This record gives sequence, C-alpha cells and structure tokens, in this order.
Amino acid sequence: MTAQMSFDFPHDAAPIPAALAPRRRMSRAALAAEQAPTQLAFVNASGSLVAPSAPAATARRPFAAPVPKIVEAPANKGDAIRESRLWQEDGWTARVLRNDGEWSVELRRDGDSEAALLAPWDLDRDLRNPKPLNYGEFLTLVKSAEEAMQRQRLQLQARLHKRLTVFAQDAEWHVTLDIVPDEYEPHALLSAFSADGELVAQQRVTPDFKLGTSTAQAWIDGDFRQAGSDGF
Repeated sequence: MTAQMSFDFPHDAAPIPAALAPRRRMSRAALAAEQAPTQLAFVNASGSLVAPSAPAATARRPFAAPVPKIVEAPANKGDAIRESRLWQEDGWTARVLRNDGEWSVELRRDGDSEAALLAPWDLDRDLRNPKPLNYGEFLTLVKSAEEAMQRQRLQLQARLHKRLTVFAQDAEWHVTLDIVPDEYEPHALLSAFSADGELVAQQRVTPDFKLGTSTAQAWIDGDFRQAGSDGF
C-alpha cells in the first residue's frame, strides 16, 4: 500500500497583522516629552509607593551681545581742534592723509620736526572716505606713539651706555663706557668704579672705543693709562 504525502501544514492560531498605519509627524513638544528621561518609582520606608517627580526644566540665560566701549571726549578746550581728519589736543596733532591712493594717519608731537607715528587708516562704512577721527582713536594713537618713543629711548640708551664687571689686581671693578654724540666733538667717557661704587678713574676716549673684558683688565692693570680707539 502506497502512502500519500500531504503538504498541508497547520497554521498558528494568531491572526495575520493588518497593514501598518501611516506614521504621523510628532510635534517638537511631544517628541521632547517622549524622549525625556524617565524616573522609576520607589518605595519609601513605610512601604508606600512614591511617584517620581517631573524633571525640572533648565532655563536658558539670555545672550547679551557685547557693547563697544565709547570714550567720551571731555569738554572742548579753547585751543583744541576736533575734526574728522584733524585732531589737535594735549600737545599732539593727528592728521588723516592720503598717500599713493591709500589713507593713513600721522601723529606728531608739538615742536617735533618728524612724525612720531605713521600708520594705515581704515575706510568708513561707505568704503570711499576715511574713517573719522574721534577721541578714543586719538588716545590710542597717542599711547602707541609714546610706547614707540620709549622703546627708542631704551635702545639709544643701550647703545650709548655699556657696563661690565671685571676682576683685576685682586679686586672687583665696574667699568662703564658712555658715548657722547656731540655734533662737533663726539667722544666717549671710560670710567672705572671700585666694588663699593667709588669712581677711581675716568678718561676721554674715541666714540668707537671697543669695551671688553680684556681691554678693561688691561686698562686697570696698566694703572689707567691712556686708551685709544683700538685698545691699549
């Protein structure tokens, strides 16, 4: 007897799910509420169930844009000039000039033959005319000029004054060289001081005298004999 095979298999009792409904776009508030972190309830010491508290909303601080600081000019003095391209006050004169198609500002101290500061100057909002001068810009220019002049003074002082310490004749000596940039008779002063600061010897030398440890020791060991521009 031949057995017949059947391909009818039993199905699950669960019904076939219906077609998925179209997704709805959630509002930002609903989405934020759905994605907000949840807190589990807990049981207190008496055994009662305590519901979680809602998370506190974090308040945003308002953003304040920086306000540019405006320097107010004091009351106009009788001899002061305050114009858009010419500002003269407190012994200084700032002038906006046009050089080779570019705008620049020149700052000159009263009585000086040369300008203390010459710098590029920005255009105004119309991109055609130079930015007008004001009291704050004038103070900034004066400060920059004074700082530049101070650096020049320090550089000149370092070039005209040299100092070193040497050991000679079983003692410590401080030797200085001060250049005098005289228009008619330029020269330099070579000085020797003891360890306690007392001036022991001084003589006049040429302004191109080369001060060094060897020349200073030789001058002291030679009882401060006359020094020349090329040594002793």
